[in-house]
Amino acid sequence: MLPDENGIDGWLRYASLSSKLASQFKQYRSIIALSKDESSPVFTAAKEVQKGLNGILKQEVKIGHDLASKSQAEDTATIVIGTISAFSQAGKDVSNIPPLKEDGFWLNKDGNENVQILGQNERGALYGAFEFLMLLAQGKPCPSGHISNPSAPIRWVNQWDNLDGSIERGYAGPSIFFKDMVVREDLTRVSQYARLMASVGLNGIIVNNVNSHHELFSLKNLEGLGRIANAMRPWGVRIGVALFFDTPKTLAGLPTSDPLDPDVIAFWDRITAELHQHVPDLIGYLIKANSEGQPGPLTYGRTLAEGANLFAAALKRYGDGVVVYRAFVYNHHLDESNWKNDRANAAVEFFKDMDTLFADNVLVQIKYGPIDFQVREPTSPLFAHLRKTPAIIEFQVAQEYLGQQSHVCYLPPLWKTILDFDLRIDGESSPVHKILSGERFGWKQSGYASVVNVGSDSTWLGSHLAMSNLYAYGRYAWAPTSDAEDVIRDWTRLTFTSNPTVVDTVTSISMESWPTYENYSGNLGIQTLCEITKTCHYGPRPDSMDGNGWGQWTRADAHGIGMDRTVATGTGYAGQYPTEVAKMYEKIETTPDELLLWFHHVPYTQRLKSGKTVIQHFYDAHYEGAANAQTFAPRWEALRGLIDDARFKHVLFRLKYQAGHSLVWRDSVNNFYMDKCGIADEHGRVGHYPYRIEAESMDLTGYNVVPITPFEAASGGKAIITTSNDKPGTAKCKVPFETGIYNVAVNYYDHLGGTSRYKLSLGGKVIGEWAGDLGTVLLHDFSDLRDGHSATRITFESVSVNKGDVLEIIGMPDGDELAPIDYVSFLPPGVVD
Repeated sequence: MLPDENGIDGWLRYASLSSKLASQFKQYRSIIALSKDESSPVFTAAKEVQKGLNGILKQEVKIGHDLASKSQAEDTATIVIGTISAFSQAGKDVSNIPPLKEDGFWLNKDGNENVQILGQNERGALYGAFEFLMLLAQGKPCPSGHISNPSAPIRWVNQWDNLDGSIERGYAGPSIFFKDMVVREDLTRVSQYARLMASVGLNGIIVNNVNSHHELFSLKNLEGLGRIANAMRPWGVRIGVALFFDTPKTLAGLPTSDPLDPDVIAFWDRITAELHQHVPDLIGYLIKANSEGQPGPLTYGRTLAEGANLFAAALKRYGDGVVVYRAFVYNHHLDESNWKNDRANAAVEFFKDMDTLFADNVLVQIKYGPIDFQVREPTSPLFAHLRKTPAIIEFQVAQEYLGQQSHVCYLPPLWKTILDFDLRIDGESSPVHKILSGERFGWKQSGYASVVNVGSDSTWLGSHLAMSNLYAYGRYAWAPTSDAEDVIRDWTRLTFTSNPTVVDTVTSISMESWPTYENYSGNLGIQTLCEITKTCHYGPRPDSMDGNGWGQWTRADAHGIGMDRTVATGTGYAGQYPTEVAKMYEKIETTPDELLLWFHHVPYTQRLKSGKTVIQHFYDAHYEGAANAQTFAPRWEALRGLIDDARFKHVLFRLKYQAGHSLVWRDSVNNFYMDKCGIADEHGRVGHYPYRIEAESMDLTGYNVVPITPFEAASGGKAIITTSNDKPGTAKCKVPFETGIYNVAVNYYDHLGGTSRYKLSLGGKVIGEWAGDLGTVLLHDFSDLRDGHSATRITFESVSVNKGDVLEIIGMPDGDELAPIDYVSFLPPGVVD
């Protein structure tokens, strides 16, 4: 049996190769590090290679620092790690190494199988060392004369960690950076995190939430930030911080935070000077301002550029730091009755006239789409409006609207729809990845950021499979034209095993996961149909998309659906794109179906290019997506024994949960829209569930029937709850189905406020018991209500059923969770409810 693993090493496990494969590699005699500074990334690289050789090849190799010629046995080889400059200063010929970009590296194996890992700088040497090790860990030989350069200089992570230790959009336990309003004393995990980041070429991190707090700049926290920087610096990762714009008022007691006020300018100069004393290599400041109620320069009658330039000037006085201003500036109290209002317009409207006004060390960070990390959005048009001001794209590993790491959703296929999109600026080829690299407009600073929600859980993200997105983010920030399938295959071999069955299975599930999630959550460009008026952003709640000021509208009524964003009759958003792209999106005939409802308000009977109507596509896609989600767990189960038991069970549990929750999504969305438009499903599925027994139809003792809000979050709009919070309830009925073998599924609600317990019996025999403890197991943002977030399912497979058997469920409530049950399904083998 394989030893259990907890995921702490991620893809850097350095599992040993088979003896046959390991024998194909030479014995390495020594590692020469061209730096003796233990805080240097070069020294770190040497230690990492030493560790990797021991794990992968079972070779114990010493580290030295002398490049002088020494006798060498024919069957041994040497690994040299350093910068090209240090290699040259040691008297070695570097004329055959082409010029490298910042952070780039040259990886070479000579005729005697000696290896040279040389970076343009010390970080580059470290990245080359990881490339060498990750090739070796897959049994791949070191290449000769291999050059690798990053696509862009900025490859950062945005942590959304709060000083109290919580993490906004955190699904893996508390922060590894903060606790009780101060920086943690033990930063071991911070160093481990920096190692993972460095292994995929990530070179910077904003360590705290964009919804920042002034206590970040307390004397104790300034010292703590210095300790964080020290923990990450050996891995080539520099730190920055997110600012709260009103800190001069809330921390220093000034009467204003006006960016042109002399006292405010002096305050930020002092803070920046003090911060640089502790973090001399600070990468800079990230600012969220005038967004979602946050104060900012507009609060004080100043422009966005005047606000950003305040911080830019302070940073220039003390180093090379940059200001990153998030383009997430919008009004969240829009009047929906005005059909010209459109939150998607906000970024361009706020920033289009700012291009020449920002200081030269200010960058604008733009979410990949104009709304908010939705399952599918068009590329933000703001990328086409900034010529002088460099941009950073913002992705989100955190899966806020994409299953919150309880649903597998491999994100590179989504990212590629953005990175490969050609904006045709000035009629010229302008793919987004070439804008971000700086190539299109000659920028020296630009690149990538992603919201990442690592926590104290050993899995880092709360799910082993979710770690593929962190790995892939680094790969794409370095090389945005990477093939998504190649990336997941590499990650699987490094994380689990090179066994072809495992690699093929994880790859197929991952590559199908985003289209599957899109199908059962929200398609045709309608966005993720989740609850947006509360913080969950998780389960289905299509009615929440309209009737509020947040602007993530679908404008669904009895007759039609979708936002009219055309110039001719709508909000004008389509006209924010360059001419060729705007022309495509302006007309229904040329708009891709996958974005139809983003750009056009159409009747439910509108025919797609497939020939289906919009509403029938909704029904079919949600059934197809949910049906495919049912296949993930069985495919994973075929890997039993090929993966250690701990990680196997961890993933299996989540895939089974996803299968059940995908059905909640399917039914909620389909029933909502069928009720809205009154058009039946051509295949008779929606609203008809022949394998179900509704809980409210059973004989109840100690249970009451209650309506569920919203109605579509329950089969038939109703469920049952116990009459007391300390006494059990019982629901009974006779099984009406023919005798046979069935999978028996119970849909219930597992919400915050208690841990109910259940016992399921059939014909007097207990076939299953379980607890409503998903809030502590899955770790994501659960609800405290009986709704689409908390609705879930447990399935007992291959149960022998006799017609007329008595089905009995006993529910024991706990606290506010009154053992709620929705329905029971009896599913013949191969049938999806």
